[in-house]
This record gives sequence, structure tokens and C-alpha cells, in this order.
Amino acid sequence: MNQQSRKPRISLGPNQYYWPFDVQKSFYESVAESSVDIVYLGETVCSKRRLYRFENWLATAELLAEAGKEVVLSTLALLEAESELKTLRRICSNERFMVEANDMAAVNLLSRKKVSFVTGPTVNIYNTRTLSVMAKAGLRRWVLPVELSARTLEAVMSEAPAGVESEVFAFGRLPLAMSARCYTARAHDLPKDDCQYRCLDYPDGMTLRTRDAAAFLAINGIQTQSAQTQNLIDDIDEIQQLQVDVLRISPQSRDTIGVIEAFRQRLDGQNIDTSHLEKTLPVGSCDGYWHGKAGIVNS
Repeated sequence: MNQQSRKPRISLGPNQYYWPFDVQKSFYESVAESSVDIVYLGETVCSKRRLYRFENWLATAELLAEAGKEVVLSTLALLEAESELKTLRRICSNERFMVEANDMAAVNLLSRKKVSFVTGPTVNIYNTRTLSVMAKAGLRRWVLPVELSARTLEAVMSEAPAGVESEVFAFGRLPLAMSARCYTARAHDLPKDDCQYRCLDYPDGMTLRTRDAAAFLAINGIQTQSAQTQNLIDDIDEIQQLQVDVLRISPQSRDTIGVIEAFRQRLDGQNIDTSHLEKTLPVGSCDGYWHGKAGIVNS
């Protein structure tokens, strides 16, 4: 692109994992003191994760807003019950904070209310035509689906409708798929309806390995993730040239605040050593999808 590059803001995506109440509360208190610009809050994976309830999310949202953060409430990526639709309606009707729609039911509700919204990486926006349809429905910002490349983003944004911001999943285990079946419960020979909340035992998901002991995928309740952590900190110059508005960091159990500050320093032009980030990752990093390769690749 010929336009002068601009500095993206940093967002903290919704926590994909199930953490104890006190751990989660303390985490967001530290986020309030960090340099992050935007914070997404809410359960996006499993409605059985109820230690942090809707009222707790709203209280946390107020705390973060008072700290100067833009707050967005995130919705489930897979809806299976009327109770989940009820919660979705509460989120979409909150009238205080913008909402990240993670499925088309949320998009439909928000569009009918004629309010602006964000789409998460599980909403399949693959081309400019789809982006334009979403913009007419009220889309303000979209997160690039994690399997798409920088070149795809460039093509989509070359004809993007005015006023729509772009966000890239820059750090975290990649959300790949959702299922009605709970993989974590099954791994412990438990039925989904009596899972005993085993996700609490895996604050970064459960890594799956091949027979050759190679890390392949991670399971997180009903969600399948990449085993490797996407890390685009060394691609920041290209991301800025593409005029990306927001870089998303996904929470992890180890030193998320340190990750935020490392991205901030790189965006500020500091030539820092980022090799220490590897020590915080469950099994290493990847960036293949961004470069148009197999996702598991680390360029």
C-alpha cells in the first residue's frame, strides 16, 4: 500500500479458557493497569463456565472503562440451548458496551437493534462483498478469520467500505473449530452433562500430541485450538503497512501483561529482544496462516 502506515491499537481478546473466579478477577485488575487499548470480555466457548457470571463481566467492564479502556462484550461462538439465547439477548441489549458477535445469531440481533458491533474470528468474512453486507448491517470492526493470510487481508481491505476497522489475531492459541461434543470431558471419560468442570485443570487448554510426540492441536472444552501459539510480533512492520487498526492478544495463563507490553514497545519503535516470549508459550509459536502457509509453520 502507498498510504503512510499508522500505529495499530492493541486489544486483549476474550479469555478462551476457564479460570477460577479469583484468578480471573485478579487478571483483569492487572489488565486495567496495563497499556492495552481495547478489552473484550465474556464467555465465548462454553455456557457451563459460570464462575464468572454476566453481572461479574459487567462489573469488570466498568472497572476497565474507568481505567480508560474501550470495552467490548463477547458472545458465544456456538449456541445450543434456549438458555444461551437468553444470555445472548441480555448481552446484545446491554446499551452500555459494544458487542462482539461470534456467530450469525448475534449479528442478526444486533442488526435488528440497529447498533454497531464487532465480528470475532469465528464469523466467516472472507471477501469484500461479505464485508460490505456486514457493514450495512452495522459492522464497525471485524477480526480477520485466523486461517486467512496477509495477502487476503490486503485484497479485502483494498475495497473495504469506509468506516470499518480491521483487527488481526496477533498472539494466542488459534481458535480453529467448535463442536457440540466436549473433548475435555471425553478425554476424562466423562459425559458432557457431567464434565465436572475439568477445563479448570487446563488454564491454557490440553495439548494433543501425535504418536511421534509432536504437538498437534489443543482441546479446550468444545473448542479445538492450535497447539502452537500464533505470534506475529516480528510482523508488526508489515501489519502497519497494511493499515491494520487493531492487534489482538489472546489471554494465556503466563505473563499476558508482559506480552502486551512487548507488543507496545515494538509498536513504539523500540528494537527489543522478543525471544523471552517463547518461554511463556505452552509448546512454541507459529505464524504460517499469516504467511499463506500451513498454520503450524513457524517462519
